[in-house]
Order: sequence, then structure tokens, then C-alpha cells
Amino acid sequence: MSTVREIMHPGADCVRTEETAADAARLMARLGVGALPICGKDDRIKGMVTDRDIVIKVVAEGRDAGTFPAGDLNQQEAVTIGADDSTDEAMRVMNEHRIRRLPVIDGQRLVGMVTVADMARTMPEPRVGELVESLSEA
Repeated sequence: MSTVREIMHPGADCVRTEETAADAARLMARLGVGALPICGKDDRIKGMVTDRDIVIKVVAEGRDAGTFPAGDLNQQEAVTIGADDSTDEAMRVMNEHRIRRLPVIDGQRLVGMVTVADMARTMPEPRVGELVESLSEA
């Protein structure tokens, strides 16, 4: 059985709570991603922000992305997975919470991200199909 560490994208970046929605958007654009963890001054994950969150909570509401705190964009407490947890456990967590991107931690430190695409490359097709079906209902 493989571990999350074996399939994750190592070295995930995060937007800081004291940064702005515009900072988050620029970081997403630079990295070519649609979601980022939000980290506090203590380097712990406080939540996740997606490009959709920025559009719905900032742009559509007519707020200034240059002053809107990134820390106010988090949806809820972040769901994470341990780097040494099994890929089966990661699949279960993604299914349970209906999430496509899962921050990977080692202790309390962010060390990477695991995505549905990572799962698709490593898990048996029926299991991946179940995950994609679950996410499609979200």
C-alpha cells in the first residue's frame, strides 16, 4: 500500500491570512493552480481558498481584492491528510468531504498537496471512478 507522501506534489505554497485576495489570485496565477491553503503566522493551515471563492466572495460582491483579507476567504477548518497516511485513507477523506485537493501535513507543517489527478494515476480505476462520481454530486 502506498503512502500519500509517495504520490503528493511536494512543497505546496500557501497564502498568508494577512495577505489579500489579490495576493492569493496572483499566487494562483503564478503557480497555475485553482486552490491554495491559507496559512497563519504560525505556519499552520487555517483553511483553503479557491479561485471560485475569490470570484464569489470578492469580485461578485464588489469588494476590493487588494484590501480584502485572504484569511476571510477560508471556507471552514481545513481538512488535511498526514504525509505517511495511506492513499486509501486519502481517498476516504476526499470522498467523505467531497474535495478535489487535499493539503498534506507532516506534524503541523504543510509539505505538499494531493489531488484527484494524483489519485487517478495511482489508484485502481473503480476506486477513482467512485471518487469522481462523489465529487460530481458536490
